[in-house]
Amino acid sequence: MRAQCEIIAKKAGKTPMRVFERYLTLWVALCIVTGIALGQGLPDVFRAIGQIELAQVNVPVGLLIWVMIVPMLIRIDFGALHQVKAHWRGIGVTLFVNWAVKPFSMALLGWLFIRHVFAPFLPAEQQDSYIAGLILLATAPCTAMVFVWSKLSNGDPYFTLSQVALNDVIMIFAFAPIVGLLLDMSSITVPWDTLLTSVMLYIIVPVVLAQLWRKHLLGKGQATFDATMARIGPWSISALLLTLVLLFAFQGEAILKQPLVIAMLVVPILIQVFFTSSLAYWLNRRAGEKHSIACPSALIGASNFFELAVAAAISLFGLHSGAALATVVGVLVEVPVMLLVVRVVNGTKGWYENVT
Repeated sequence: MRAQCEIIAKKAGKTPMRVFERYLTLWVALCIVTGIALGQGLPDVFRAIGQIELAQVNVPVGLLIWVMIVPMLIRIDFGALHQVKAHWRGIGVTLFVNWAVKPFSMALLGWLFIRHVFAPFLPAEQQDSYIAGLILLATAPCTAMVFVWSKLSNGDPYFTLSQVALNDVIMIFAFAPIVGLLLDMSSITVPWDTLLTSVMLYIIVPVVLAQLWRKHLLGKGQATFDATMARIGPWSISALLLTLVLLFAFQGEAILKQPLVIAMLVVPILIQVFFTSSLAYWLNRRAGEKHSIACPSALIGASNFFELAVAAAISLFGLHSGAALATVVGVLVEVPVMLLVVRVVNGTKGWYENVT
């Protein structure tokens, strides 16, 4: 097990930023244009797709979300959890920011901007849904992309692996209660049956399937595992982009009527990213952790498992909802904003290590 963890950590440390990931914002922008155009040009087709449901879950979108999530989860080695104690202060900061600060601060920002600052410019019937989408986005810590951010900031790959594994375990138990609590605090009706179904469909079942598949691949050797991951890796981004085309096909009319909605949703997301990353970075410095630990700790708190957030938003509020749109806006800003955060933590290494 230790040997496998070392192999995965080394690979995580060498993870390149692929073309799709580097230009994710551009692909999302193209999906917006394509989805809106198709939705307006072929409304009957997308209306029919929207009606393909099973137990209140849209089947085409549900399948695409599984294709998004499972390849990412296969990369996660829960055997890395034993490494948590090696950097317990950095792990403590990560958990505090991810689970005690981030969801609650986003709920506050959503309430401030959606219900007050931007309220006159947003459709009243969607305001609760926008806040719910922001909450879902903030309650899903990053999994796959954090390896890229960690590599770009020279983060410790072992620490990155262990904090991702621990966050995934916590997410299984904490996602639904925290989302339910914050929705209730925001005076939004909590569809508990749908919320728990979403956790089962998009967290528990994919984690179990991914770990079984992972065990099977590793049983055939590391070379087989690497070859399979290289083959199925692009599935996640491809499925994400197809899902976004569907979402914007359904959201097109609302966006055309109020094109500034996306810009207004970006504001609380940006504030959240800079606040949580700064807080985690500073707390790690105060705790005496190395810069190579502080960087991935700050970056995992700033980024999101947006695939899960999109899935939960669709399940809870529907393809046409403001919640689905809010989570997609998170995808839109993820890469350029996180690259900026990476640049900041790299540029402030001298300040970080100059502890008096």
